[in-house]
Amino acid sequence: MSVSGPLDGIRVLELGTLIAGPFAGRLLGDMGAEVIKVEPPGAPDPLRNWGQAEHEGHHVFWTVAARNKKAITLDLRRPHGRELFLELVEKSDIVVENFRPGTLEKWDLGYDVLSARNAGIILVRVSGYGQTGPDAHKAGYASVAEAASGLRHLNGFPGGPPPRLALSLGDSLAGMFGFQGALAALYRRSVTGRGQVVDVALTESCLAIQESTIPDYDVGGVVRGPSGTRLEGIAPSNIYRSADDSWVVIAANQDTVFARLCTAMGRPELAGDDRFATHTARGRNQDELDKIIGAWASEREPADIVETLSAAGVIAGPINTVAEVVDDPQLRARGMLVEHYDERIGRNVLGPGVIPVLSESPGSVRHAGPACPGQHNDEIYTGLLGKTTDELEALRGEGVL
Repeated sequence: MSVSGPLDGIRVLELGTLIAGPFAGRLLGDMGAEVIKVEPPGAPDPLRNWGQAEHEGHHVFWTVAARNKKAITLDLRRPHGRELFLELVEKSDIVVENFRPGTLEKWDLGYDVLSARNAGIILVRVSGYGQTGPDAHKAGYASVAEAASGLRHLNGFPGGPPPRLALSLGDSLAGMFGFQGALAALYRRSVTGRGQVVDVALTESCLAIQESTIPDYDVGGVVRGPSGTRLEGIAPSNIYRSADDSWVVIAANQDTVFARLCTAMGRPELAGDDRFATHTARGRNQDELDKIIGAWASEREPADIVETLSAAGVIAGPINTVAEVVDDPQLRARGMLVEHYDERIGRNVLGPGVIPVLSESPGSVRHAGPACPGQHNDEIYTGLLGKTTDELEALRGEGVL
């Protein structure tokens, strides 16, 4: 039997806007879940108009964030809207929301209410600081979460301002942890029969990926700071300028790999040099080692560097622009660049593929984001909830849909 992915048969209700919550919803949809995005009537998700490229007034960020989703409109502030939502909850598995904590409760749609209608419902809550604690009431954006968590402090060059990545990284990390939590809760429900709340904070998601920064500080008082293009004490692992002034990454900090690098550069004696023979020694003499590798790289074209080192078993690669990424044969071969039809602009749009790749029930990109809010109202409300056409017209007249 053909399935859309490992989550085929799971139904998700997605509330909220912009990136973090909808990214969790997108990941669930990529893995085959039926995701129903709920937008207030007359107030569509602003992400519909985000993105740097524009075609006839339409932006294409939406095609990535809302792919594999159905779109309905519903005013959760109105009694009839609230009741319709609870009817949907009865027939669903997961609710994803990224409102400020307390918003659902203000609408009398807290988890106690949802679980009373469906004991197995899982509520994924994504917020700036989490549902509890002294900062829980604050609104949160990725930029502030990256800064408050200490993540931004690690970026940039020593002595310089801490720059941001040209993406909303904190939002995407929180969405990924929300997705992970939803999967864990789905498994636990298979054991207990009951759902639960998945509480994800942007700040905590940024904190979670910071490796040993906390124990290093706790044990040794080390405050890790920015290190530019390399990691301090990890050598060689840096970028090096090639003959055509482009940059190549060379990473050979493991002893055996470093020895291969030395041989590939025609300098096998460096592997036995006391300055570079061990991981610790290379860390102490990082600047000197970078100069040696940099001089070798500067006389070669980037493709020659990567080909020579890869053949020698050394990890190396170019720093690609997106224009080079979309032509990457490895990504193409793996299905990591996929087309889906965007009816708003009447053409296929290229987007990132589905990861991870599952051998038996892989996910897929089945369609681009819904072209307009409420596009699937009739399908969901008449097909799933059994409402009549007259009932829908009455709800539209009330402003509920």
